[in-house]
Amino acid sequence: MTPFTERTPRVVAARKLHRRAERVATGRFLAEGAQAVREAVAAGVVRELFATPAAATRHPELAATAALITDRAAAALSDTVTPQGLFAVCDTVDVPLGVALRGTPWLVAVLAEVSDPGNAGTVIRVADAAGAAAVVLAGNAVDPHNGKCVRASAGSLFHLPVATHPDVAATVAAARAAGLLVLAATGRGGVDLDDAADSGLLAAPTAWVFGNEAHGLDDAVADAADHTVRVPIHGAAESLNLATAAAVCLYASARATRTAGLRHAGPAAIRSSAMASDE
Repeated sequence: MTPFTERTPRVVAARKLHRRAERVATGRFLAEGAQAVREAVAAGVVRELFATPAAATRHPELAATAALITDRAAAALSDTVTPQGLFAVCDTVDVPLGVALRGTPWLVAVLAEVSDPGNAGTVIRVADAAGAAAVVLAGNAVDPHNGKCVRASAGSLFHLPVATHPDVAATVAAARAAGLLVLAATGRGGVDLDDAADSGLLAAPTAWVFGNEAHGLDDAVADAADHTVRVPIHGAAESLNLATAAAVCLYASARATRTAGLRHAGPAAIRSSAMASDE
């Protein structure tokens, strides 16, 4: 079979998924690279696979059912400098906010107005690693299906529920209504993270709210939280970047709950519930 070119209609349609409007209209997005494609296949969300001959040779278990494409077609599908040659057209995986917060999840990361897809994807990866139950992108936040976000998540986008909601305040209110303690991470926080851990504050089911990379959390959002928390800076650094601060906070909560011996419903149970509600 002759490999598809960059002008083949199926490749052209897949390339359009680089645009958010097209992803919203079709309910599909593009995942690139072996790790993302492997996790997408495992999650059962793949609609179509594309692979260059070289990528098919490297990953025969993934490319067995793939349509072969030329290197130029791979360059058209990729938004990286060096295309990996393996692509999957997937159903979008975000769930409604109410589903992500169902059953009082023990730990949730809320990204309020976060605009950088690399940061968002890294926080999704960190949340997954810390055992969080869900991630919510709130307000005018980046699309979790953005190509850079998908790559930065390193497959974690397919592991735990990810929700989007246009209103940050409503997201915070929904988290509190779900029984979560709302902690706003900010450099001007009234509570030191170490003190929060030592006092037992972090052992409660918690929604951590993280703000925009450039200007942090809106004052109204910080005021709506149960506590504002700062990560202590022991050296001369001015601050931590978003993904690093999120990792410190989420792992502090993970350690606190495990030390307290608390049990919680994991993200797999929530995702299964979300899939059942969509059927």
